[in-house]
Amino acid sequence: MNKVYASATEALADVVRDGQTIAVGGFGLCGIPEALIAALRDSGAKQLTCISNNAGVDGFGLGQLLATRQVKKMISSYVGENKEFERQYLAGELELEFTPQGTLAEKLRAGGSGIPAFFTKTGVGTIVAEGKEVREFNGEQYVMEQSLTADVALVKAYKADKAGNLVFRRTARNFNPVCAMAGKITVAEVEHIVETGEIDPDDVHLAGIFVQRLVLNANPEKRIEQRTVRAK
Repeated sequence: MNKVYASATEALADVVRDGQTIAVGGFGLCGIPEALIAALRDSGAKQLTCISNNAGVDGFGLGQLLATRQVKKMISSYVGENKEFERQYLAGELELEFTPQGTLAEKLRAGGSGIPAFFTKTGVGTIVAEGKEVREFNGEQYVMEQSLTADVALVKAYKADKAGNLVFRRTARNFNPVCAMAGKITVAEVEHIVETGEIDPDDVHLAGIFVQRLVLNANPEKRIEQRTVRAK
């Protein structure tokens, strides 16, 4: 089965709509699906709920969707690099569901695995646990967290075969696999596409069963979020 689409715009044309929940892989600006985010922006879809560890930066990554007011709610663990995010949130124009980073990853993994909820010690006794069930196991308190799924998942991988089996490179293997698992429809943006069977099964990081569509972006910008160098 060939899952390759000619462009990011074509891959999203008949799947994104107003009011959807979109899971977006990456960590800050590392391993983000740059072309797919731009295509989502250009689609004009609005009132979106975005699940992503970060909210990008002003003018890049998910920051583009904030600038065009397409996002109504963010489910994230860190949003501190985006001034427009801060402005919208403090003005009451944007909803935010803060989730501890490890909990967010597990909520997506659980959702993709068909697990509706799980218990974790993270957040017990804090505002994270407010309104949630807390139960004792072996003398310790645990808070119940519901899993997350998305209407559409947008992820970035290094390589794919035409069946959608994915190989991630270094840090891009953080939130991308679990986001892909959690999406009802998952679109993967990759730098290399090879024929089915060319990737050794032992090298596959995510099976193609989780990926419905592929887009080639051979030359992503890969912008650096913060550059720190030594003084001369």
